[in-house]
Amino acid sequence: MERNSTSGKHGLEGDADLQFLLQGGHLQKVRSGSWKKNRFFRLEEDCKTIWHESRKILRTNQTFSIEDIESVRRGRQSEGLQKYTDDRVEDSCFSIIFKGRRKNLDLIAGSADVAKQWVTSLEKIINNMDNLHRHQKTEHWIFNCMRKADKNDDNKMTLKELKHFLRQINVEVDDSYAEDLFAKCDKSKSGTLEGQEIKEFYNLLTHREEVDVIYNKYARTDGKMSSEDLLNFILNEQREYTSLDDAVTLIHKYELDDSAKQKKQMTKDGFLMYLHQPEGMILNHKHRPVYQDMSQPLNHYFISSSHNTYLMEDQLKGPSSTEAYIRALMKSCRCVELDCWDGPNGEPVIYHGYTLTSKVLFKDVIKAIKEYAFKTSEYPVILSLENHCKLEQQKLMAQHLTSILGSALVAQPLEDQMPTNFPSPEELKGRFLIKGKRLNKLDAFYTPNSMVEDDCVSEEDEAAETTKENGEKPKSKKSKMKLAKELSDIVVYCKSVHFSGFDHARDNQAFYEMSSFKENKAMNLAENSATAYIHHNVDKLSRIYPAGSRTDSSNYHPVPMWNAGCQIVALNFQTRSKEMHLNQGLFLPNGRTGYILKPKFLRDKASKFNPTALAEGEWLQRKTLNLMIISAQQLPKLNKDKCKSIVDPLVRLEVYGVPADVATKETHSIENNGFNPMWNEEFEFDVRVPELALVRFVVEDYDSTSQNDLIGHYTLPFTSMLNGYRHIPLLTKSGDIIPSAGLFVHVMVMDTK
Repeated sequence: MERNSTSGKHGLEGDADLQFLLQGGHLQKVRSGSWKKNRFFRLEEDCKTIWHESRKILRTNQTFSIEDIESVRRGRQSEGLQKYTDDRVEDSCFSIIFKGRRKNLDLIAGSADVAKQWVTSLEKIINNMDNLHRHQKTEHWIFNCMRKADKNDDNKMTLKELKHFLRQINVEVDDSYAEDLFAKCDKSKSGTLEGQEIKEFYNLLTHREEVDVIYNKYARTDGKMSSEDLLNFILNEQREYTSLDDAVTLIHKYELDDSAKQKKQMTKDGFLMYLHQPEGMILNHKHRPVYQDMSQPLNHYFISSSHNTYLMEDQLKGPSSTEAYIRALMKSCRCVELDCWDGPNGEPVIYHGYTLTSKVLFKDVIKAIKEYAFKTSEYPVILSLENHCKLEQQKLMAQHLTSILGSALVAQPLEDQMPTNFPSPEELKGRFLIKGKRLNKLDAFYTPNSMVEDDCVSEEDEAAETTKENGEKPKSKKSKMKLAKELSDIVVYCKSVHFSGFDHARDNQAFYEMSSFKENKAMNLAENSATAYIHHNVDKLSRIYPAGSRTDSSNYHPVPMWNAGCQIVALNFQTRSKEMHLNQGLFLPNGRTGYILKPKFLRDKASKFNPTALAEGEWLQRKTLNLMIISAQQLPKLNKDKCKSIVDPLVRLEVYGVPADVATKETHSIENNGFNPMWNEEFEFDVRVPELALVRFVVEDYDSTSQNDLIGHYTLPFTSMLNGYRHIPLLTKSGDIIPSAGLFVHVMVMDTK
């Protein structure tokens, strides 16, 4: 096996940053105030794995994959570095942040220049890995597995190593098949595979029979696809309206063979490449960037929202952390919650009251939010304050908010005269809104010398609910708390008020006065008073939050809330669950901004829409969804320690939306094949309200004796799904993409007569 074929450098050959990483160097690893140890780090030859020495017994070295890194942060930006190092080493520090729940790696380099070099080099190789074409990723993955299988490191593969390799790539074969495959590739009859024989072996493994059939049907020009053939395929199969020029552009973009490219032809390799690109994916590529009107009032959008944002785990004893805010914001969460309590040394802290969760400084959270709020989405972020502080620390909260957020904080209305509606996400780009209690009406901004007569507000809120559910003495509904004028004054468009019924809200509440609803109250309203709830949400914002009894930080079902037009449906982002997958799916299109424009019938004051009792109306656009599950590619093994843990995959299809549209169907399971299982099974769904429907694909490892294990999943809005032959990427339980794994399906949406 030639070493350069496995290097994975892909365009970085000879690059100085790559050479720096391959050479490696000593860094100080920081775990606590007393634990700071020098360790050697370097990039391995596969250009995909970082090796570092370890002094643990039985573990002389450790590795982690570049693909496991979520981001690299320069400076003292992690909690660990802020706590255990001082300002003097600011420029020499950096942190490696991992996907999932793995702890950060906090490091100090010998100098600022060396730290900068590490960060720059790591970011370059991470970006290079992300930008590898799907085809290259597959090749990279296979060669990496081959390399692991080459036990004696002689660049050749024996039959024994081949069998080990087949297990690595999740294919179980009997001895006779392994021998046949080996014999077919071992042209030199040397008893090992090397050079071109390995390439042949690779071609056999990556052969996609189902793609061959499609390609051969349309390749009418000397065995290849001309631009006209490709156009024919896109029009007839993909049902996309496109032009010959667009087909030529695709050939220039994805064809690998230069001579075919010059003839405006697409080879089978080029066609497979195209099918794996955004144009061949199930998510409408035109819906990937911001495509919706962002100039409507803020309450006309669903807003991606987090509950107990400060928690990394459960809400009884889990750690509170600025990292939890960073992770939520980087996932385009646009409404975060801050549970504020009096802290020691006069500084307010954030944690889950009446519980054993750890505490984090309010000002540190605001600094982290300021730093990371707009890295993924430039649209506004709402800070939902749950205020339990006494006056002095409330004043300090207001001071921190105004000094740290500066001009980005909306501290007064944008309009010159009293507004009657919300500004739009477009007008609020890069701005922060505070949601909390306010002592007076918004008119005070326009009335000179207006006085606040009472400095108290009612104290009913989420924490009061939590105390009841945790068995502590509940606070009286009429109990009052003193509110600092400084904190009250920076609450502009999101004033918290108690909900006393839809009629009361209609007659007494201003548009900027919003209520929070516990999940069971909201569910009851969504099921029994849906149309009234929808009308309420045409004018005002509603925030839904999980019941305090969910001590494990589990999530409620968000879809009924969205069906009733509720905008701020707050979920526990730290909990990996189906509900979070649905949230990720809803907010997948529109540039992943965290804002999705509600359907017109949820923005209309005269709407008669009722999700639980469908009547005729603009919302009723009956569709038939035909889905064929064709195949899957490179499904990961779930238990990598067990050599024989080949998966038995099945695919489940789930439709969510109005109750009449909810449905689930699944394929049969395929034994012992996670590499290229083929189902070719067709399913049909009736969808009545497509604008509220979400489609979820779930791949599981079938187990006859216990619950199936999740292999991967993907959710997207029905209206963002493309017709034709489509690839679907698969995500881990925590929502990160699984490199190389995917589903191949055929989609056909038709109007129901």
